[in-house]
Amino acid sequence: MAKTDIVRTMAEPLAEAEGADVYDVTFAGGKLAVAINRQGGIDLDTLADISRELGQRLEDDDVISGSYTLEVTSPGLERPLRTPGHYAGAVGEDVTIRTKPDTEGERRVRGTILAADDTSVTVDLEDDGGRRTISFADVERARTTFSWGPQPKPGSGQGKSGSPKKHNPQNKKARS
Repeated sequence: MAKTDIVRTMAEPLAEAEGADVYDVTFAGGKLAVAINRQGGIDLDTLADISRELGQRLEDDDVISGSYTLEVTSPGLERPLRTPGHYAGAVGEDVTIRTKPDTEGERRVRGTILAADDTSVTVDLEDDGGRRTISFADVERARTTFSWGPQPKPGSGQGKSGSPKKHNPQNKKARS
């Protein structure tokens, strides 16, 4: 069993006790990253609790030899998509997918996930409004994307400092 699978097995009951689940586990470059997700979001205190407990268990069982850094975090707004479950959980979200070089069609795909099953994902394409179904075997990498929305227009309530103008009735002089 791979070390990441062992870590996932150890982390899952800790996450479940907090009403969360393990989104992903990666180990590269001396960094063991465990992404925890919960419907409605996850708070720092929960992540810290899971990190302390998981760190202690990893140390007690000596799962990873040598030095490494444990990072317990949320998957974030822009998160990687690597498993069919990740894609299924992101239906309705905007994504960027990069296909492998030998895959037919454009290598960079942007759009909204319409559907996902055990073998492929269907994306409503951003540019031409068409749809494209991509086999997971053809995906080099994928992630959700987040748009912050339009920037405010110049002069629309921004002061010289760039912060919104505030109205303070106490600044007005009393009229007699």
